[in-house]
Amino acid sequence: MSRPVAVVTGPTSGLGAGYARRFAADGHDLVLVARDVERLEALATELRDAHGAAVEVLPADLADAHGRARVAERLAAGVQVLVNNAGFGTAGEFWTADPALLQAQLDVNVTAVMQLTRAALPAMIDKGAGRVINIASVAGLLSGRGSTYSASKAWVVSFTEGLAGGLHGTGVGIHVVCPGYVHTEFHQRAGIEMATLPSFLWMEVDDVVAASLADIARGEVVSVPGLQYKALAGVSRLVPRGLSRTLTNKFGRGRGRT
Repeated sequence: MSRPVAVVTGPTSGLGAGYARRFAADGHDLVLVARDVERLEALATELRDAHGAAVEVLPADLADAHGRARVAERLAAGVQVLVNNAGFGTAGEFWTADPALLQAQLDVNVTAVMQLTRAALPAMIDKGAGRVINIASVAGLLSGRGSTYSASKAWVVSFTEGLAGGLHGTGVGIHVVCPGYVHTEFHQRAGIEMATLPSFLWMEVDDVVAASLADIARGEVVSVPGLQYKALAGVSRLVPRGLSRTLTNKFGRGRGRT
């Protein structure tokens, strides 16, 4: 029997690599999408050797329209799982950030999620089966958590929740994962200093992947891995938005990042 195919964007490190390894271990073949061909090939070799998976490497820059179109064409051919994981944040204030960098962030964090999901869904719906997993952030649930990054992740949350209603009864599921701080390359790449963050706020990649997939298996549309972040997200919904912004700026490192 042929193995199901999972497409993972941004799999060369962090959560993307974690999801790729988990789906390969669970019997999926993989399509890996990122810019760094060398790291893609290294991960592909690892997954082939460790799990006997067929792995397709698809180099693409999701900030570029042509790159997104290449991935969309592959998705339209039919896959069982799409993990929209690629995304990035940046340090500094919005009004000092490079406008081109802000646009690239929007294109990767929002436009790619929309276009790739749109490309994947018709074939899934025709087969009556499939799953889209969008990786957002707890930042998308909190008022005042930066500017463009948190706004992009709030869009992903709202997009996923709205689309989940439309997909009801089709056999296709869509879910959004909202992790907190995870030990990955994310903050280092963004230039955000995290050395003083309390240790209890950190999570490991494999724990986030396992918790989110358990939530998804139970049919939850929004997954917030970690008890500390479930509590934080719950409290944020109960307090006034002005107070939430104040607390986030004071204790949650809400300033100094886009």
